[in-house]
Amino acid sequence: MDYLESLYWIHERTKFGIKPGVKRMEWMLERIGHPEEHIKGIHVVGTNGKGSTVSYLKNALLANGYEVGTFTSPYIETFNERISLNGVPVTDDELIVLVEKVKPVSEALVEETDLGPATEFEIITMMMFVYFGEVHPVDFVVIEAGLGAKHDSTNVFMPIMTILTSIGLDHTNIMGDTYLDIAREKAGVIKSGVPLVYAVKNEDAKQYINSVVAEEGARGIKLGRDIQCVSSGDEFTFRYKDYELEDIRLKMLGHHQQENASLAIAALIDMYEQELIQLDFNKMIAAIEETTWTGRIETVQTEPTIILDGAHNRESIDVLVDTMEQYYNDRKIDVLFSAIDGKPLGSMLHSLEGIAERFYVTEFDFPKALPVDTIYETVEHDKKMKVKDYGDFIRTYEGDLLLVTGSLYFISAVKAYLKKLD
Repeated sequence: MDYLESLYWIHERTKFGIKPGVKRMEWMLERIGHPEEHIKGIHVVGTNGKGSTVSYLKNALLANGYEVGTFTSPYIETFNERISLNGVPVTDDELIVLVEKVKPVSEALVEETDLGPATEFEIITMMMFVYFGEVHPVDFVVIEAGLGAKHDSTNVFMPIMTILTSIGLDHTNIMGDTYLDIAREKAGVIKSGVPLVYAVKNEDAKQYINSVVAEEGARGIKLGRDIQCVSSGDEFTFRYKDYELEDIRLKMLGHHQQENASLAIAALIDMYEQELIQLDFNKMIAAIEETTWTGRIETVQTEPTIILDGAHNRESIDVLVDTMEQYYNDRKIDVLFSAIDGKPLGSMLHSLEGIAERFYVTEFDFPKALPVDTIYETVEHDKKMKVKDYGDFIRTYEGDLLLVTGSLYFISAVKAYLKKLD
């Protein structure tokens, strides 16, 4: 197969939907020779903040001379970026090779078991393990979980470090509709003897995670207890054990990013103390300060200002609103919003409406994208309008500041449109 045929075969797996569980992954990994056993992996899970934390870790390790693989989802600009080497997406030829290796195993799964066909995410996860465990081994692989944790396709390897960035109410139709339900799912990645760096704020979820950490004999490193992130506006001070790092100023805005960076720094220091890495602290902090992550409060145009942010659940919307109020409270903010099915639309929109001068809603080409009328009817803003062609609207926007937000898949579509204009 050529590249487009390979990509089509991967995307065709979407018809098998989302099927939580790791039995198919375990069967395929055994058949292909357990490439996941040949990696040094850092597992990053959580409702929000995973992508940014992966990026902080990657850049800090790269700055210290290590070769780093990353696995992230969803992609924003190109499919290949989901599997990246030193921040560069795998090539089209490499992707073809990975499909050629994984496709026969996925076919054998159907022919020889009653487990059912592998999903798209399982296929991509398999490709990642094969790439970093066999095709191109690296010093470290930073692996972002997909949906959930315990039953997520990535939860089939023994990491050297696990990071739990947050617990929020997302994908409740699959993982349960309380913080405790979500905590039970996330806690499935806690493994005996593997350090867990975590940030959990809901009291029920916090107590549950603490209990599992104790039961599993995992060393818990907790934000707010073991890690201190003391913010003073644009800068923050990091404290952990006898380490104190002052005046850290990130390119990524918001206190939540300071907390994500603190989790990454604590994980790196713990790896340093375990003698898993050599760490130049100055290089680490410089790399973290320079880190950006596409689609997270990303300014793509300055005159007029256009900002993209993939805030796709209630918690991330609240964080976005807080950040916009902190940094852009003197601006007239127009919102352009679109989302996919299965999200708490009412609460997301209500939070955003409070900062919006005008509220625009639209739809985009994606299987689970909500119709524009569905979103429009839920919006309660006095100045709400439908946008038929979001690309043309963005291109001709003449207001003060346009905040484009909602689904990460929507942000990906917008980025693709903007790329065509370059």
